[in-house]
Amino acid sequence: MSFVPIIEVKNVRKAYGEKVAVDDVSFAMPPDAILGMLGPNGAGKTSLIRMITTITAPDAGQIFFHGEPLSGYHPTQIGYLPEERGLYKKMYVGEQLVYLARLKGIDQATAESRAKEWLAKFELENHWTKKVEELSKGMQQQVQFIATVLHDPKLLILDEPFSGLDPVNATRMRTEILRLHHAGTGVIFSTHRMEQVEELCEFIVLINHGQNILNGKVSEIRRRFQDNRFHLEFNGSLPAGMGDYFQLLNPTPSGVDVQLSATQTGNDLLRYLLDHNVHLITFRELLPSLNEVFIKQVTKLGPEAAAPAV
Repeated sequence: MSFVPIIEVKNVRKAYGEKVAVDDVSFAMPPDAILGMLGPNGAGKTSLIRMITTITAPDAGQIFFHGEPLSGYHPTQIGYLPEERGLYKKMYVGEQLVYLARLKGIDQATAESRAKEWLAKFELENHWTKKVEELSKGMQQQVQFIATVLHDPKLLILDEPFSGLDPVNATRMRTEILRLHHAGTGVIFSTHRMEQVEELCEFIVLINHGQNILNGKVSEIRRRFQDNRFHLEFNGSLPAGMGDYFQLLNPTPSGVDVQLSATQTGNDLLRYLLDHNVHLITFRELLPSLNEVFIKQVTKLGPEAAAPAV
């Protein structure tokens, strides 16, 4: 391995009584990456996060942070936005942000300065002296995100960060996440929403029933599961007998998906179209979505594996 992973999980196991929440999971997160931790509700994602943040300890296996065995010091370098939000509703917004930053070792003046700067980014600068309970749910979520990043963490862990946000504020938060990433912050993005991960993540770990069933670079995984399907857009019409040679799917007046057989290639399709003087506008291979990849993987393991864990 040519890099020191920001997080490396080695053969980690965690059980609660007879329920095995995490079962021999291993993966390495490249430095400064956005890693998507995917899986249905109850798959074991939150249990993994709790071990990475040292809230709980593994029953077996090890976790490393920048090559060092995870210790009680490392949470000061981690920002964690849990799915279950946990602000003090009776505290004033500014007071709460400064208090939480101080817990992470930030001095008073720096905490106040950073809190005001972040509130301005979310157009919440006039809410410094408002109690958290006076804010809307979306505003509370933004305040909690600010509390998560005030100490400039090296690793940011976000558990369903866009849940409950309207499109404008979801876009604003996404912009800030990407800005932090480009500035060198590693990001773990935990969700069961595959389409959000495709927008943000370069690497993924697929978890189901506590097991790592797939991990790697998003582009490589999608290509690994390609199923020989192409999309065409054209002017005019297709040859009348084209359906005798290729399976045509989802036709429109100017486009169609073409499913090739195992013995056919994209070159075969392109040669046929050129030989029949089809005026092509678009010719591209269709790669499966992460959702399709996940369904294929869990279905391969059987009906029990395909169902969300409880």
